[in-house]
This record gives sequence, structure tokens and C-alpha cells, in this order.
Amino acid sequence: MSAAAPLRLGTRRSALAMSQSGQVARALEQASGRPVELVPITSEGDTNRASLSEIGGQGVFATALRDALRRGECDLLVHSLKDLPTEVPADLVLAATPARADARDVTITRDGTPLHELKAGSAIGTGSPRRIAQVHVRNPRLRTVDLRGNVDSRLQRVASGELDAVILAAAGLSRLDGDPLGALQAESLGLAEWPTAPGQGALAVETTADAPAELLAALAQLDDEATRIAVTAERAVLEGLDSGCQAPMAAHAERTGGDLRVRAVVYAPQDGWRIGIDVTEALRPGGVEAEGAPGGYIRANGSGNGADSADGADPISAARGIGLSVAHRLLERGAADLLPRP
Repeated sequence: MSAAAPLRLGTRRSALAMSQSGQVARALEQASGRPVELVPITSEGDTNRASLSEIGGQGVFATALRDALRRGECDLLVHSLKDLPTEVPADLVLAATPARADARDVTITRDGTPLHELKAGSAIGTGSPRRIAQVHVRNPRLRTVDLRGNVDSRLQRVASGELDAVILAAAGLSRLDGDPLGALQAESLGLAEWPTAPGQGALAVETTADAPAELLAALAQLDDEATRIAVTAERAVLEGLDSGCQAPMAAHAERTGGDLRVRAVVYAPQDGWRIGIDVTEALRPGGVEAEGAPGGYIRANGSGNGADSADGADPISAARGIGLSVAHRLLERGAADLLPRP
């Protein structure tokens, strides 16, 4: 790899993907001292307008990009982490997770009416099973409408009056250039009552496992440990539930000092029923086994009976163990009955 050659960053073609990949490109230029050029790639998820639950969910956005990386058409990829399946192929590596943006969802309306106050029969646009279930919890009188397309087209359907509201990721709005909302109004949905998809708000920088050492070293400078710990736990919850990427579930983790707090909820599709857990665990080695820890190692907030262990463990492995244990606890409480099977 010539020192003068630009690094080629593969990305989806949408305005949001190009914008967030451009932000990573600029950071990588600073870290590597080399120019970075974007390589737009079209994925099935960008061309197939069917519901994501019908065409395969997360993998439809990643497959074409990964194939281009393997063919040598680019040197690295940038994904929205929530779009990536939990299993990373052996020939690839998630080399960096930059600091996460706002992980919340937002409700977009014409006049700022909160979601819980929208009148009966109002049409709410979203294609996410999780968001559909959460809408039914927040305001069961509303009607959800399957929604695909880029952010601009979704916002236009509210501005035109075709929809009364749409649910979007706050991070996506913040990464777009200019003022995407215009006269529309946004209501932020708090994570305590409205947790979001595992990895939401975070980006993943992926490359080949045999990538040049200098590229891996430069990408390592973009990695944010607190973000990687949190999203590792969130994705482990999804992995442990073994329910497919379009499951109506949410998980959000946050590191505070040496502890990791994880909130996770599995939802019934329509009737408002849900099973949730909110736990805090110390990020210490041995406190949780990384391959399917027993639920007893998780302590509820304030109960203080977590397992002790020696200092110096890998906090990423510990975070994965915590996430798997949260999934185990959810399944013990009956979450499997609410989940679609892959």
C-alpha cells in the first residue's frame, strides 16, 4: 500500500451514509496522514422497497459493501452499527467504533404535538417492528404505516400531510448537512422509557482481518472505548436472544465509571405487552462468562451482589458477557414467547 495512495472508503449511496462516511474520512485523514476517498456502493436495502422484515433486515445493507471490500474495490467500510448482523465474518474485523452520537429516537410532526397526545387514528410512519411496538405502548390509539426511503422522503410525507408523524433516529438527523427538519418539529424520546436498537447512534468501521498494520493502527485512533463497550453489550443482548435482526426488542447500555448499566426490553408486536430488565454490573474480569453467563451474575440496580473478580480483565469481553447474561434473564422471564424465530 503506497504511502501516497488514497485510502478508499466504501459507503452506501444515501445522503446520510455519505455524510457520516465523510465525517469518518476526515478523521481518518488526520489519523493516517493520507487522503481518503469515498467509494459509493449500492446495497439491496437501497433498491428493494419492500419492508425490511420481508427482505432480511440488517444484512441487506451490509452484504454488497462487504463483497466490494473482499474484491479489493475499497480498503474499509463505514456502516451504521445497528444495520450490521451480530456475527462478523471471520475474514473481516470491526476496527473502530467512533464516539456515539445521540442514541435516541425522535418523533417528527408538523406542529410539535407529543406522540402520546396525538389523536386517535393518526398515521405514524415507521418500518421498524420495535418502533411499531413502542408506538402501541406509548399511544395505542395510533395507526402505524410501513415506511421506507431516505430521511428527506420520510420528512416530506409529514410535511405534505400524508402522515401525521414519523419516528426517526436522532443521530441520523444530526449527521445530515443543513437543516433537514425545516418547519417540522421534533420530540426527543427518552431512553429510559423508549430504549432504541442495539448500536443505534454508533458507526462501525470495518476492514479485512489481514489489512495492513498501518491502516489498523490509524483506525484504532478513531475507536472510542466507552462506545465500543456499550454497543458490545447491546449487540450481545440481541445475539443471546437469537431472534433475528428484526426482532421487536431494544437495548441500550451506558458506562459510568467502572460499571455498565444495560436496559433491555422485548415487546409483543401489537398488544403493548413487554418484558424488560434494567441492570448494572461492574466491568471486572470473571464477573460474567463471555459464552452464556448465568443470570445470577447480574445484579439489579442497587442490590450490590455482583460477583467479585481479579482486576485487569478485558472490558470488551466483560461487556459481551453482561449482554449475554441480560439476554438469558429475559428468556427466563418469557421473552422467547414474544420473539419471532429466525
